[in-house]
Amino acid sequence: MGMTNPQTDIHHIVASMDTGIDDALALALLLAQPNVRLHGVSASYGNVLEQPAARNTRAVLSLLGRSDIPVFDGARHPSWAPYFIADAGCAQFHGSDGLGDVSTGDGDNADFTPTTPGETLASDANGLVTLTAPQIRNLTECGTAISVGGYQVGEKHADLPTMPELTIPSGSAHTPTPEKLEFPQESCSQATAGARMIVDAARAFGPDLTILVTGPLTDIDTALTLDPEAVRQARIVFMGGTLTQEGNCYDLVCETNMIQDPEAADRVLRSGADVTMVGLDVTHRCLLGSSDITPWNAAHTEASRFLTAIAEFSIRANAASEPIFAAGMPLHDPLAAAVALDATLVGTLDLPMCVETRSGDGTGVRGRTIGNPQGFIDASLRPTHVAVGVDRERFLARFTGDIANLLTSLR
Repeated sequence: MGMTNPQTDIHHIVASMDTGIDDALALALLLAQPNVRLHGVSASYGNVLEQPAARNTRAVLSLLGRSDIPVFDGARHPSWAPYFIADAGCAQFHGSDGLGDVSTGDGDNADFTPTTPGETLASDANGLVTLTAPQIRNLTECGTAISVGGYQVGEKHADLPTMPELTIPSGSAHTPTPEKLEFPQESCSQATAGARMIVDAARAFGPDLTILVTGPLTDIDTALTLDPEAVRQARIVFMGGTLTQEGNCYDLVCETNMIQDPEAADRVLRSGADVTMVGLDVTHRCLLGSSDITPWNAAHTEASRFLTAIAEFSIRANAASEPIFAAGMPLHDPLAAAVALDATLVGTLDLPMCVETRSGDGTGVRGRTIGNPQGFIDASLRPTHVAVGVDRERFLARFTGDIANLLTSLR
């Protein structure tokens, strides 16, 4: 099944995205397909906070002429912690606003600039409060779990921004406790509008629905909790994890989307749903170079300028970070979007999977995606389709060509 199916063969899709640069490119690829019906996007924390992720998503959809597609507020924090701070390293690859600090053409970039941390806990018009660095320290000293890109405040890998900020619901039920800091066993997830949108779509389209996830799996975990029977009917394709390669986190074992919420990812992989994992095993083989995006400039539109600029930002950032990316940026999220449309682009190893939720002797490495040992003795466990091979040339040709055609159509 290819990405150029007849109009009668419709792809019904909903997405959960922490919209940064490669998420935006994945959105563009979806919008380039005439037979795709993108019914909604749940904006999630991850590359940036949830609020800028939602604004980024709406801005990209508007720029590409699809402001009719609804964007819902998804998870603002992982299931293991009530608060979240975007890792400072994300700005290296996505810019401070998540979109390479490139104007979308809708005025200036003020809407995407992180709010300067305030000095009080006064809530804004959206019922959110901003915490300063001292206030964050006070919370952690009282035992409140705060995720910094997947790591707790105080851990050596918690890469705090220079001026950390944290927005939380005013009057949150999560209050500091004197207990020792540890990854909590209970779930802190919430039934967000984004999770409910995913459930509604699963009820409406059943096995004809594909759920695309390009950020943490928190939204999908929540949706499975709300209506496991309905959501398990859908096909889930997520970008994240790694099985045969090093990770891209500090321990070189874990992948970023998985370390954000290992508990949620583990529950999704064990849920019995039809899940495809598009991880670093294949995305690191699909590199987009500067010459690949040259055709995009031919459209001479605001949209072509924007997509070219954010791609160039990521190409430069990846080249500066790792010698293996000298040839270009890895197309993490666009490949997952392409696989959601055409499963034949990747070859998979099918085996029951799990995500380790603890680190240490006898427990493994938190965030690691690995075969589920229970699967060796329980044949009833549904396997995950783990992408381990990819038709790189076919994918890159379709990706660059389809986006070029989309940009030309917007002139």
